[in-house]
Amino acid sequence: MSPTRSRRVGVGVWALVVALVALVALTFIPTPYVIQRPGPVFDTLGTAKDADGEQVPLIEVDGAETYPTGGTLDLTTVQVVGNRERTPSWAELAVAWVDPARAVVPIDVVFPEGVTSEQRDKQNAELMVNSQHEATAAALTELGYDVGAQVEVVEAIEDTPADGVLEAGDVIVAIDGQEVSSAKVLREEVQQAGGDTVELTVDRDGTEQQVSVTPEEQEVNGDTTWLIGISLTTTYDFPIDVTIQLDNVGGPSAGMMFALGIIDTLTPGELNGGENVAGTGTIEADGTVGPIGGIRQKLYGARDAGATIFLAPESNCDEVVGHIPDGLDVYSTATLEDSLHVLETIADGEDTSELPTCKAS
Repeated sequence: MSPTRSRRVGVGVWALVVALVALVALTFIPTPYVIQRPGPVFDTLGTAKDADGEQVPLIEVDGAETYPTGGTLDLTTVQVVGNRERTPSWAELAVAWVDPARAVVPIDVVFPEGVTSEQRDKQNAELMVNSQHEATAAALTELGYDVGAQVEVVEAIEDTPADGVLEAGDVIVAIDGQEVSSAKVLREEVQQAGGDTVELTVDRDGTEQQVSVTPEEQEVNGDTTWLIGISLTTTYDFPIDVTIQLDNVGGPSAGMMFALGIIDTLTPGELNGGENVAGTGTIEADGTVGPIGGIRQKLYGARDAGATIFLAPESNCDEVVGHIPDGLDVYSTATLEDSLHVLETIADGEDTSELPTCKAS
C-alpha cells in the first residue's frame, strides 16, 4: 500500500471513529423537545377497560331508554414521547421530524417549567372529568332535557375586584339582571360591561343577595380582557344518569365525541349511518366546539383505526389543511349542531360536497 493511500485510509478510519463518537454522544445529550405521536383510539359506542381491567361500556345510561348503535364514533388521543426526566434522543427526533404522523414539540409547550409530570397528569385528569360533565350537559340539552346548570365560585383570588366580595361556594344566579346559565355567559357579560361595575345576584348558603364588582383590565396571553378575579365551576343536576368510563386518558379534547356518543345511545337509529367516524374537539354545555392540540397526530390515528370520516374543530383548520392522510374525509365543525348535521347528511346518504371542510385561511 502506498504512503498516500495509507494516509487516506487512516483519515477515513479516524473520521468514522469521530462520527461514531459523536453519534454516541448525541444519544446521551438531553434535548429540549418531546415527540407527539398518534395515541389509542376509543369508540364511544363501544367498551373500554375499567380500573380493574374489565371491559365495560364506555358510555352507560341509567334512567332513560337506550337504542342499538352501529359503526363507530371514535375519540382520538395523542401520546407524548419523553418528559423532563427523560427527553427523546437526537436520533429519535431525526426520525420523528420526517414522519408526517409525528411532531417534534418544544418541551416547555407540553411540560411547562415548574410543573411536574404528576401535576400535569392530575390537571389532565381534572380536565377529562370536566369535559365529561360538559359533554353530558351539551348532549342532554340538545335532546331537550333541563340539566339544572349552576355557576359556582371556586375561589375569589386575592387582590382582585372579587376579593372580599365573593366567596367560595357562592352560586352566581344573574349578572345585571340576566340569568347566568354558564360560565361562558358570565364571561361575555363581564366583557360587554367594558370596565363598568356589574351587579351580581348571588346565592350564598341558600340566601340570595346583591353584590357589586368592578372588572379590571388585564392582558392574558397577549389579549386585553376584563376580569373580576374568580375561578368557577359549573355544576349540573342531570335528570338521568350518564356514566363515562375511560381510564388513563386525560385532557378535554374528547368532549364533542362523548356528546355525540350520548346522543346516539339515547336516540333511535344509527347517528353515523353505520360508518366509521372519528373526531376531536372540546365542548361546552351550550354546544360550542373548541380547539385541541395534536390534530395532525389524531388524523393519522383515526385513519389507522379504520375511520373514513373525521370531525375537526373549525378553529384547528389551519393545522389540518395539507396534512390529511389518504382515505380520510375531514369536515369542520364549530358546534354540536354542525357535527350532527354532518352525521345526518352521511346517514341519509345525501350529497356531502356542500358540507364544510377545512380550507387555508
